[in-house]
Amino acid sequence: MSLADNTPTLDRFPSHDPATGEVLATWPVDDEASVAEAVDRARLAAQWWADLGHQGRRERLLAWKSLLARRIRQLAQQMHRENGKPVDDAILEIVLTIDHVDWAARHSRKVLGPRTVRPTLLSANQQAWLEYQPLGVIGVIGPWNYPVFTPMGSIAYALAAGNAVVFKPSEYTPGVGAWLVDSFAEVVPEQPVLQLVTGRGETGAALCRAGVDKIAFTGSTATGKKVMAACAARLTPVLIECGGKDALIVDSDADLDAAADAAAWGGLSNAGQTCVGIERVYVAEDVYEPFLAKLVAKVEQLRPGSDPHASYGPITMPSQVDVIRRHITEALKAGARAVVGGADSAEGAFVQPVVLVDVPEDSPAITEETFGPTLSVTRVRDADEAVDRTNASSYGLGAAVFSKRRGMELARRVHSGMTSVNSAVSFATVPALPFGGVADSGFGRIHGADGLKEFTRAKAITRQRFGLPMPLTSFDRTPQTTDLVVKVVTLLHGRNRLGR
Repeated sequence: MSLADNTPTLDRFPSHDPATGEVLATWPVDDEASVAEAVDRARLAAQWWADLGHQGRRERLLAWKSLLARRIRQLAQQMHRENGKPVDDAILEIVLTIDHVDWAARHSRKVLGPRTVRPTLLSANQQAWLEYQPLGVIGVIGPWNYPVFTPMGSIAYALAAGNAVVFKPSEYTPGVGAWLVDSFAEVVPEQPVLQLVTGRGETGAALCRAGVDKIAFTGSTATGKKVMAACAARLTPVLIECGGKDALIVDSDADLDAAADAAAWGGLSNAGQTCVGIERVYVAEDVYEPFLAKLVAKVEQLRPGSDPHASYGPITMPSQVDVIRRHITEALKAGARAVVGGADSAEGAFVQPVVLVDVPEDSPAITEETFGPTLSVTRVRDADEAVDRTNASSYGLGAAVFSKRRGMELARRVHSGMTSVNSAVSFATVPALPFGGVADSGFGRIHGADGLKEFTRAKAITRQRFGLPMPLTSFDRTPQTTDLVVKVVTLLHGRNRLGR
């Protein structure tokens, strides 16, 4: 049952249509006590959920996946109302989410189940096993820009690993979060395995202090640091996925049409409100002019709006418009040129597309996350210089490289958690690949085997098969035993393989 209504009170907050400002519903502000109660309920539910085993959880998660697939358009409409993105983009987000739920459900046993481990000669009398046990209760603090795909990268994988989840969606998209929780309860009605708490930052802080076994957070770097500080008091481990300032590198042998299309989509879809979106483009000088012409031609065709034919929607968080405007204005004052749009493009909820060139590398438009429909395009000597400039950022989330000959080489040199070659953001579409960043973009991984393991503890077990005639781990060990061990180890490991 939804927790929303339209009654404004002191202990409720509103969600809005970002295109019109209309109040869609009001939601409870969960305080310290109500969050703690949710975690206590989750603690009991977690044991029941874990006891189902991989097969039992798989069946229920696949049933949830099927429900999501049958109701794609219903959820997409809810996303359009609260987030503002076009319905078609919302559908794409849900489709990718369904693929990830399916992968997590089908692979949890293989990735996490018990396996034997071969001992060495010194431990030959032992049998050894490794398994990954659920942590218990996971707190997930989700973002508003991809209110289904991003939090579900933690929720689905945490559930598949055997944990219960308490989910705090962004205060801008609580209805989307409630839809997900309600739909899960339809297929798992027995226990509150997935629960919702709503509110602003104070509710998220309460979740950090509520005794959960791990927090998975997605949001800004500044807020991520606050989450870590709140979790530090109880040594609660955290998974932090923060912002990015992702770059796209265009080598001299790149397919320019494909690169321009990827830059436009990667940078401006979802109104540029994408943590792994393209914000910087570095182009080898011998293809700079033709690439820029192709990019400008594409971007000039884009139009924001809330109608079905709009290229992208409004800025979801009203305060972000000021950040976008500041980045554009300061870049122009520092000598940059706008080849699409300009300083007056960031007015109101619908920000027009902007392409800047000649932006100084110390400008906020290069160094800070803009999170708007803007791109900076910079001429560089070659792809090697492009890599150097890409890596000069304090962020390291994703990146893209367009090169026919050196794509893989350049991708490996980029200091980021993920890089696409000859496409943009495609790493997020492969469920088996881990998703996450380095440096100011955070740490920890969702998705794939790494994402499943992120919500577990490794458990090592040994069982002695027979006793050794000469015990090593005993006060009965003799000097003769030690001498023999030294001889064996010297024989096995003492040879210098380098010949020195």
